[in-house]
Amino acid sequence: MMTDPIADMLTRIRNALMARKKTLSIPASKIKLEILRILKEEGYIEDYKYIDEKPQGKIEIVLKYDENKSPVIAGLRRISQPGRRVYMGYKDLPKVLDGLGIVIISTSQGIMTDYEARKRKIGGEVICEIW
Repeated sequence: MMTDPIADMLTRIRNALMARKKTLSIPASKIKLEILRILKEEGYIEDYKYIDEKPQGKIEIVLKYDENKSPVIAGLRRISQPGRRVYMGYKDLPKVLDGLGIVIISTSQGIMTDYEARKRKIGGEVICEIW
């Protein structure tokens, strides 16, 4: 039984990047689709596609590499975990590598990046950071 599906998704992405895979497949959920939407908007992944299968469905992720064939994502880290939730106000949100990375936050207005949360002046649960 898996207790933290987001950490599992981040680990699968990390492992696929280390193995230089072009695509990977993960079990689908709404929160994973939202996180992947942000990763695509920010340019960390090439694309993703939801595939409707019984009973849960799956997501195909196309990973992104630069011209030297090194991964665009240098690191991923889960911050808030099921046993230890981390909540922050918009003023306290961390900056990853002085703004070179992003923090993904779950707020009352949906899942967004730290930049967008600061702009809207809302805090929330810090899901993960990507650089």
